[in-house]
Amino acid sequence: MFDLLKYFCTLLYIVSSVFLCIFGLHRYYLVGLYSRAKKARRAAAPAGEGFLPRVTVQLPVYNEMYVTERLMRAVCGIDYPRDLLEVQVLDDSTDDTSRIAAHCAEELRAAGFDIKHIRRGTREGYKAGALAAGCAEASGEFLAVFDADFVPPRDFLRKTVPCFEDPGVGIVQTRWGHLNRDYSLLTKAQSVLLDGHFVIEQAARHGNGLFLNFNGTAGVIRKKCIEQSGGWQHDTLTEDLDLSYRAQINGWRAVYLPDVVSDAELPVDMNAFKIQQHRWVKGGIQTAVKLLPSVLGHPKIPFKVKAESVFHLLGNFSYLFLLATIVLIIPMNFLWERIWLNDLFIASVTGVAVGTFAIIRFYILAVGEAHGPEARGFYKYIPVALSVGAGIAVNNAKAVLEAVAGRTSGFARTPKYAVVNRKDRWRTSAYVSSRGVTTFFEVVLSLFFTVQVAYVLYMGFFIWIPFLLLMQFGFTYTAFLSIYHGS
Repeated sequence: MFDLLKYFCTLLYIVSSVFLCIFGLHRYYLVGLYSRAKKARRAAAPAGEGFLPRVTVQLPVYNEMYVTERLMRAVCGIDYPRDLLEVQVLDDSTDDTSRIAAHCAEELRAAGFDIKHIRRGTREGYKAGALAAGCAEASGEFLAVFDADFVPPRDFLRKTVPCFEDPGVGIVQTRWGHLNRDYSLLTKAQSVLLDGHFVIEQAARHGNGLFLNFNGTAGVIRKKCIEQSGGWQHDTLTEDLDLSYRAQINGWRAVYLPDVVSDAELPVDMNAFKIQQHRWVKGGIQTAVKLLPSVLGHPKIPFKVKAESVFHLLGNFSYLFLLATIVLIIPMNFLWERIWLNDLFIASVTGVAVGTFAIIRFYILAVGEAHGPEARGFYKYIPVALSVGAGIAVNNAKAVLEAVAGRTSGFARTPKYAVVNRKDRWRTSAYVSSRGVTTFFEVVLSLFFTVQVAYVLYMGFFIWIPFLLLMQFGFTYTAFLSIYHGS
């Protein structure tokens, strides 16, 4: 029985380490694609008066009393002819948000803006349902979407709409900026993780003719593209990823504009951050289950696009592989005598190191490109970002397993508090999230890695110290903030 357990754990450890290394090496590939795309990047379409179609800006909100008015006023401040701009506040709220939105809409209409406050009386389909309902009433040929926590720049439409002069373009996505990046260590870590996606991944995929995703906000979609791609659907938690893949499968092109930055508010509450991550991860796997067979089986989609789509849609499985690998690292020493001297140990160290260094290189480039001359002050947050990424592994692995098992769940929004600087307070706000069930396991893993660090110090396995400290800090920090923010 012991031998069976030993060989099973060894097989699980090897498989997890190999796949974790592969996902890590994929970051090297993305860096290479980004460098190639950067050299070939053409300037964005120039702003001009030649192409000025009617645009509907959709603002899906649900119980966002602290940020809805800020968003509405920012959207009405966009530089675009008023007679060609329609604004829809798609309000499914059940709290004071509706009163705030109605009052603000009335004031803006009096000032000459075409703004509609739309109440469905139901939350069916969640955000996708609200967008679909708004789309049916929209007068614009193009639909811009902003979530409640965003503040679009004045020139947003001037820089995005010209891309649609090409009739094959169905989606234009802009880069996310960060209103409150410097609020806390947590928001700084999140900014690094998001910059990796928006600065490197999106630009690399777009610049090399690969599928990329509409991020659900801070982008514009051609109405015809939505209709011909099956419309907004709510059978996944990432209706944006779902629609963008369906659109590209049907031949529409997606454009990414890295130099157009739409600022947004990062979650300041660890439990809210975990809710957001759970939704993104679970929805991503649901979309993979739904659409990856269509991508792989499509005769006109090139192999390189299919291969990258596999990594793109299944990348969240890395959280499962990470958990299996890090939990089994030290126990393997007890299962195999003097394992630190044999080939398995050497291969394990090499695989973990290669994968880890690939990820570090990825984020060094992302921070450097995002901050330019000021990047030196942000490099120090990369280890924190890696630790936080590991610390939410239990939360995200749970999301992966739920998606694979076909377990459905409602669309849990990420609460925002209009927190921009360190003086802003949110702990007494109406939307403070409670800690979830994963916090217990994060505490357990925090203790587990504390013991592991002590063990490797005692045994002299110093090569593991940096990696184990990253894990130990990540789970400790995640568990502590989950408890503290949820109390």
